Order: sequence, then structure tokens, then C-alpha cells
Amino acid sequence: MLNDDKNSSKLTVCCWCGNAGFVTDSADWPCEVHHQYDFEPGNLDAWFKIPADCTYTLVLLNDVEVVMNYHAIQRMMIVARDTQAAMLYSDHYRRKSNGNVVKHPLIDCQLGALRDDFDFGSVVLFRTSVLQQALSELKHDLAGGELNLDSLHYAAFYAIRLAVSRWGGVVRIPEFLYTDVETDSRSSGVRIFDYQLPEAAMTQQEMEQVCTWHLKRLGAYLSPTDFLDINFDEYKFPVEVTVVIPVLNRVRVIADAIRSVLMQQATFPFNIMVVDNHSTDGTSQVIEEFAHDRRLLHIIPERTDLGIGGCWNLAANHECCGKFIIGLDSDDVFATPQVLQTMVNRFYVDNAAMVCGSYQVTDMSLNVISPGIVAHREWTPENGRNNLMHVNGVGGPRAFYTPVYRSINVPNTNYGEDYAMGLMISRDYRIGRVYDVMTCARRWEDNTDADLDIEHENANNLYKDRIRTWEVLARIDKNKNKQIKQ
Repeated sequence: MLNDDKNSSKLTVCCWCGNAGFVTDSADWPCEVHHQYDFEPGNLDAWFKIPADCTYTLVLLNDVEVVMNYHAIQRMMIVARDTQAAMLYSDHYRRKSNGNVVKHPLIDCQLGALRDDFDFGSVVLFRTSVLQQALSELKHDLAGGELNLDSLHYAAFYAIRLAVSRWGGVVRIPEFLYTDVETDSRSSGVRIFDYQLPEAAMTQQEMEQVCTWHLKRLGAYLSPTDFLDINFDEYKFPVEVTVVIPVLNRVRVIADAIRSVLMQQATFPFNIMVVDNHSTDGTSQVIEEFAHDRRLLHIIPERTDLGIGGCWNLAANHECCGKFIIGLDSDDVFATPQVLQTMVNRFYVDNAAMVCGSYQVTDMSLNVISPGIVAHREWTPENGRNNLMHVNGVGGPRAFYTPVYRSINVPNTNYGEDYAMGLMISRDYRIGRVYDVMTCARRWEDNTDADLDIEHENANNLYKDRIRTWEVLARIDKNKNKQIKQ
């Protein structure tokens, strides 16, 4: 027994459909059970109908068949009891579209797990008393205007799991406790654009409001006016702009990237640093074909421990680096000859320490493919620095004012280094946006995010959640220090 008395704990099970969607042996139930059907997790009204007299509430988040493993519900409730967790979820098995059943491990939920697509699987268990506290808080803040929405039609679970995390622990059980069914077999390189699709706009706006509300509750919200100003004439540089291209074994595409830089038309001098991270496929020889142009610096690091971030840092701290740094991925090309001029102009207009452009997704022949233009229009001057904590990317191409960049330097990683820099810069400085297409982002089989397996996708998400966690803590500290000074 979970406790000495089988009925001393009560459980509410909330699911989208009837019994066919939730399969478990009746003998596995460790307590009295109340079922609530036709439950839609995104709609807040459904949550207010959950009875408060059950000890635990088990929610099925997805409208798929879920088969619980032997005594899995009892296991979840025991862990809930022993940890006093507010919310629990677990690893599980997944039945793929081809019929194969594979392991689907999840990752721990951190303070910085603020993205709305965090994977909790299909089954979560709440301590009902904490769930009711969170719902009461939501109801109060919706009525009082602290949450700038009339109700929640898409983001209810997102709001609840954030609120619950403030009232108690969120625990992942690293055990495979059930089997669900795959509903989205698209590659990771396709799914990463979902939140940028036009049909997701209303959902994303609601998610932004919820995330902003949560940051205010945490003390991590930043106002739209609290920025440091920049004096762009404070330092002298050899050129106005340096374009940085980190590259490793991109013999098929590097020449296109370099040509798109050298064709730039600007009212100021610029150069290009191609940081060739010990390529072995002929990339180095292709770069040398442009050696006649003195604007190009072919840099081969002496070190062998540099990731993409380390290559960026090497270029940014080079004596020939310009006042502004603009990045270009080695498999992308600038879309027009006016990219450098447009991006630099935005620095001066906005007094920004960082500028992000927009890009157009294309195939290798520069034919536009889905999702087309990715402009990150969810960014607003009023709330961009807070909403950046909710979305999983800052956009591109990315450009930086070199002195601010050098004061931070990006992490020496191959993933998330630009996002980490965007978070840190937005804490204190303005970020400018260019919504015209600056870059053609070519999708091909060698893209680093083309089709990740679950282990690599988990590792990437875990890292971005980690840097968001550090940023939340830094923003809380910034606000505390500001209050002390006042």
C-alpha cells in the first residue's frame, strides 16, 4: 500500500478522452480514483473544475493512448510522498510511427526551463494542495490585472507549471513509467521553427504574458527603460566592421559565404576573419583562393580546444577586429550587398550593444523553403529582454559592439553561445532589431540541428535551460542590488 490505508490518498485522473486513452491494470491503483474526462490542458477553465479533495492529481497532457507500466502510478505517488514534490514527471517509452517502441528520456526541470515547449512527456502528477494554491494565485492575478490577460486559452498548463514551481519542487523520475505514442515524427531541424509560424502567433503572445508574469513573481523582470548607454566614439578601431565566419570542414559552402561578404557595399572600411578550426576536407585551400583580397584574414588557431564560441572569441579579441562584429555561419550567405551598412546603422539609431537581423530559410540553391522568413517579431522594445527568456533563440545574423563583447566573451561551445550572449547583453544594454532579410540560412544535411537524436536534443535543451537559470539568478540579483541602492 502507498499508505497503511488504501483510501488515505485520493487521486484525480484528468485526460482528454475516455478509458481507451489511458490504460492501466485496475489492480495497480494504489488508492481511490476519480476520473475527469474531456480535459484540455491548455484551457484554464478545465483546471478550475479539478476537485480539491484528492491528495494527488494526475494529468494526461497529450491526446494519445498512454499505457502505464506495472505499478507505475504507485511509484509516482511514493516519490511524491517521499520528496514532498509539487509536481512530478518521468521518463517513458514511445511507440514510433513505424511501430517500434524506444526509450524516451527527459531532462530535469530547472529554474530556467522557461520555454513553453519543455518536454514533460504525457503524464504529470501534481500534489493537489499546491495545484490549488497555484490556481488561486492565477485567478487572483487575472482578476487584478497583474497577468495582462482575460483568461488562458492556450497557456494554462504553462502558467500552472511555472506557478507550481514557485510553491514547491518539480521532480523528474528517471525511470520509464509508461508508454505513449509519437504524434510528431518531423526532424528537429523542422520543429525548431514551430513557434515562428504565423498560426502560432496568438499562442506565443499568451505564452509571453505568462512568462513575464512569472518573471515578475520571481523578481527577475526587467523594465523597458533600465539600460546602459554607449559612447561609440570612446575607442578606436582599425575598421568599422569585422565579419566573423567560424568554419570546420565546409568545403562545399565556404566560398559562397566569403563571396557574399566581399560583395558588401558600405560607406566604411570592413574586413572578414575566417576562423578555420583545423579543417581537413579542403576548406583551408578554398579559403586561400581569396588570399589576394587584403580584407580577408584566414586565421587558423594555435589551440585545438576551441568550439564555435572559442573561434568567435579569438576573432573578437584580434588586433585587427573592428568596432562592430557581425557573424555569418559558414553555410549561409548575406542576402544583399547592404547587410553591413544596414546592421551598423541600427547600432547608432538604437544605441544598441547588439543587433539581430532576420533570415530567410532556403535550400542549397537559395530557393525559399518553409518556414520562409524568420524575423523574430515576438521581440518588442517594451518586453523583448523578458520574452527572450521564454523563446529558444535570439535570431540572426547577430552583431555586437566589440568592447561590450570583449567584456563578456561567449561560452566556448558549439551550441547556444549566441543565445547566452544575447541574454547577458540584454540584461544591461539595448538590442536592436532589423526585420529586413539579412541572411539566407541554407538548410542541408550538414546543419548542426538538422535531425538530432533524443540524446543530443536533450543535451542542447539542458544547456539552454542552464544558461537561462544563471540569467534568472543574475536578474534577481540585479533587481535586489538596485533596490538596495535606492
